[in-house]
Amino acid sequence: MPKPFKRASSKQFHTEDEIIAELINLEAILDLPKGTEHFVSDLHGEYFSFQHILRNASGSVRVKLHDLFDGRLTQPDISKLSTLIIYPEEKLSLIQEEFDSLELLQDWYGITIYRLIEFLEFVASKYTRSKVRKALPTRFAYIIEELLYKSNIGGDKQAYYKAILDNLIELGQADDMIVALSYVIQQLIVDHLHVVGDIYDRGPYPDKIMETLIHYHSLDIQWGNHDMIWMGTMSGSLVCMANVIRICARYNNLDIIEDQYGINLRPLFNFAEQYYQDQAVFRPKGSEKNTSSSDLAEAIQVSKLHQAITMLQFKLEAAIIKRRPEFQMEHRLLLDRINYSENTISIDGETYPLEDFNATTINPLEPTSLTSEEEELLNKLLHSFQNSEKLRRHIDFLYEKGSLYHIYNDNLLLHGCIPLNKDKTFASLTLEGRSYHGRALLDQFESYVRASYQNPETTDDFATDIVWYLWTGSYSSLFGKQDMRTFERYYIHDKGVHKEEKNTYYQARESLETVTSILNEFGLTGPDSHIINGHTPVEEINGECPIKAEGKLIVIDGGFSHPYHKTTGINGYTLLYNSYGMQLVTHQHFETKEEAIKNELDVLSTMRIVDRVLERKRVRDTSVGEQILEQIAGLKKKLK
Repeated sequence: MPKPFKRASSKQFHTEDEIIAELINLEAILDLPKGTEHFVSDLHGEYFSFQHILRNASGSVRVKLHDLFDGRLTQPDISKLSTLIIYPEEKLSLIQEEFDSLELLQDWYGITIYRLIEFLEFVASKYTRSKVRKALPTRFAYIIEELLYKSNIGGDKQAYYKAILDNLIELGQADDMIVALSYVIQQLIVDHLHVVGDIYDRGPYPDKIMETLIHYHSLDIQWGNHDMIWMGTMSGSLVCMANVIRICARYNNLDIIEDQYGINLRPLFNFAEQYYQDQAVFRPKGSEKNTSSSDLAEAIQVSKLHQAITMLQFKLEAAIIKRRPEFQMEHRLLLDRINYSENTISIDGETYPLEDFNATTINPLEPTSLTSEEEELLNKLLHSFQNSEKLRRHIDFLYEKGSLYHIYNDNLLLHGCIPLNKDKTFASLTLEGRSYHGRALLDQFESYVRASYQNPETTDDFATDIVWYLWTGSYSSLFGKQDMRTFERYYIHDKGVHKEEKNTYYQARESLETVTSILNEFGLTGPDSHIINGHTPVEEINGECPIKAEGKLIVIDGGFSHPYHKTTGINGYTLLYNSYGMQLVTHQHFETKEEAIKNELDVLSTMRIVDRVLERKRVRDTSVGEQILEQIAGLKKKLK
């Protein structure tokens, strides 16, 4: 079952005065403005784009600077201050080169620290002093608090504040102070982060994204289909592992496995070298642009590995399909449908010639069976994956902070879909003799995912097979299509057979009636409820709108991943939800961090209002508020 939102107090109260003081504090917190939520999705290893959006809070830094300093600072000054807050270390180095004298630089330090303190006070105004204090770096906490809550009345106190700044600069601490203030501002601008799936695959740095998330102050994660195969690998699924390796080979990202996670792929390279020849179609995407002899040699080597792991994947999938008839996937036993003498395959009553197909490791009499050599190889690879301490830490975090769906502040967050029938009713799936649909189906899926992780030594139990089903099954809430046509895309040139039919959900979610029915299924009946989706790139370039069902459903995967940019025409969507309502942010292409710093770019194009509330939302209107009200009720009971 998904973990309920909880922020329980760890305080112990021993006297009546302590309880009364806490009740006054909690009641006051309820009337503070709601904190800003930041929604991102489908990061796909694009670490630098993600970092930029995370640091600037999807443009919120610049917007709030305008709110505070408009009319007092020029646009260039606001841009420079915004970039300094987003990339303090790098921007400081560039700014220091602009000054000819130490005296001028010190004047700039004093002015900038005062502006950062004023801006910090502005963004911290919706929080209690206690919460702000916890966000401050220990080294400068006392000094920042003194400056942050200073009196505006003149006299000796003003000289005291000036002395603090003068000493900071004189002692060479101004740079560190500016960096510290910038990171506190970044933290307080966003109260909570939602990652709506797909951290892994395609892009080169999912491990760096995971490290960032592990150290983020407050977040939740909704698992995506690409996250699920990495989770499945650590749960003991050989076929999930094969998919992980295949996708990394396809996108030229084997370094993630070998260098970042320390997993030994040499046995697989040796196996591939023995049985497979180079096929251009299996070379990594983008490798045709690299013309050096060393790059070509590497591409050829990856081509062989790519073929080897792909064939192993198809054999492993066949074994699951045969032992799990309830998955209703017998039509995907494609190795059994091949005429090996004529090199053709029969699919849906049509016969197609196979291209670039290598059957060296296949016994035509038992095409889906693994050889003893293949079994030994797979077990070696799985052992290497499961013994990666860094990967284990990252997957542990996905389980700790993640779930298939999440209900937060009356919104339903899920990566993919709620499986629907053609008539838009909830689709049912029978699992171990019981039928599930709607919310109950997702709850049951998650119970299997968690059970599988608890028993990583078993590779063919039902729970582990369900993890793979979530990657590719027709009633998976993460996949959302009838079939995954990986085989067809590799080996059949006719693109008509490549098409993957989407679940009815993706057409029905345009309808307010359907979206309202789904929200009701999850107990969300209020006027401010929404579904927040990721997973499917929005083709804005072709006029598709990410806001659907009269504003009740928002899709925020606009294509962070570079392979999607030609389809979407943009670099992704993010969503902001503050006390005034929701705003959808459209991002343009992010080139490099260096360009963003030098040219002081935010790399976003528009903010579209999704919902504007009539009355500003307070903490009491949120999921956090519900927990506080429970604490208040408990304290009042204790007081009696």
